[in-house]
Amino acid sequence: MSAINDPISDLLTRIRNGCQAGKEEVSMPASKIKRSLAEILKKEGYLADVSFVPDRLQGLLVMQLKYDEKGKPVIKGLKRESKPSRRVYVGSDELPKVRYGLGTAILSTSRGVMTDRQARREKVGGEYLCSIW
Repeated sequence: MSAINDPISDLLTRIRNGCQAGKEEVSMPASKIKRSLAEILKKEGYLADVSFVPDRLQGLLVMQLKYDEKGKPVIKGLKRESKPSRRVYVGSDELPKVRYGLGTAILSTSRGVMTDRQARREKVGGEYLCSIW
């Protein structure tokens, strides 16, 4: 198994693959950034639940995927915006609107990881991590 250079891409890929395969949950090694991203996805209604399972290493992050009444995944798409090879930063006045406001942009700001709506409210910019719809 190769070393994972981009843990956020790995998180998004595992969620995307889990949804396509119809899985109930996906798990991965935890980190602070992954935990805060998963908590935001839960708060925004994209994940059913998020739990942290301690182990001897860094712990496991277990995410319960969410489906609608027809069994279709709630998450239609995930996109990594800022990559290690090409970072994307946005100011508070140029925060993105994902799918005309129907989706959610997630940013890493000086005040922590937050959605585009929170960043607009607090008038902060930061690194544009990913968008989800």
